[in-house]
Amino acid sequence: MATGFDLENFLEMLAAERGAADNTLAGYRRDLEDFSGFLGKTRLSAASSNDISRYMGDLNRHGFAETSQARRLSALKQFYKFLYAEGSREDDPTRTLSAPKKRAGLPKVLTVEDVDILIETAKAETEKAQKSAAARLRAQRLYTLMEVLYATGLRVSELVALPVTAAMRDARLIEIKGKGGKERLVPLSHAAQAAMKDYVGLRAAEGAHEKSPWLFPSHGDSGHLTRQHFARELKDLARAAGLDASKVSPHVLRHAFASHLLQNGADLRVVQQLLGHADISTTQIYTHVLDERLRELVESAHPLARK
Repeated sequence: MATGFDLENFLEMLAAERGAADNTLAGYRRDLEDFSGFLGKTRLSAASSNDISRYMGDLNRHGFAETSQARRLSALKQFYKFLYAEGSREDDPTRTLSAPKKRAGLPKVLTVEDVDILIETAKAETEKAQKSAAARLRAQRLYTLMEVLYATGLRVSELVALPVTAAMRDARLIEIKGKGGKERLVPLSHAAQAAMKDYVGLRAAEGAHEKSPWLFPSHGDSGHLTRQHFARELKDLARAAGLDASKVSPHVLRHAFASHLLQNGADLRVVQQLLGHADISTTQIYTHVLDERLRELVESAHPLARK
């Protein structure tokens, strides 16, 4: 759908000035093109506050989640703010509009025992006799992914795109390029280091992906394992471990990493840096998880709670 030169300029700005990733740019394009379709003959760059209010009301009537509505309004706000700043409009039609209030949901968190079961199940699979070299590699890859993810709390996009050089050093820290091109250091456990070295060694022994620059290579367009593929393998692992697969995902393991650190006394600022959060308020959601657990503990165990 053609939505005009202004949209392309906006997306170019996001890529060049803010380092927005391809997935982020694609999301902005989808949201803005959807609004353009709603407008019909009205040009996207000429929409009024009333047009945007009608659009938001239409999303609500069609049952869009509050988070989806807020995301679309955010895309519109950034787009029209850009047009205003560039002089393409004399006003910002989103200035007085606010996102629908949404309830802050607590992230799903696995217990330490749950994570141990997942990792042990993945490790046990590497010790079984496999039908083929490819099956051996897949088993070792999944175990390595689990160890590295729980040791580092990486975003899944950061995890699957790790360079093979991350396994070539003996350093306990690896450098990660996160959102917006920001770099940070994250620690590796001894188990994660060992798993990475074993996996790369097995790859070399099998003569697989010798020239790939990626730690977790694949034959797909990106050259490395996709987030979706890892998520599917993780669901299968959860079922094999006897856990509820609907409650297990790469992002849930990232939550577990953060929550377990705080649970054991880690400083909130340190966890913020490890996760790569720009704003500490994003990290503070994990303190709410711990507060909720304490409340449940008191209600279930305190003698006065039964009266």
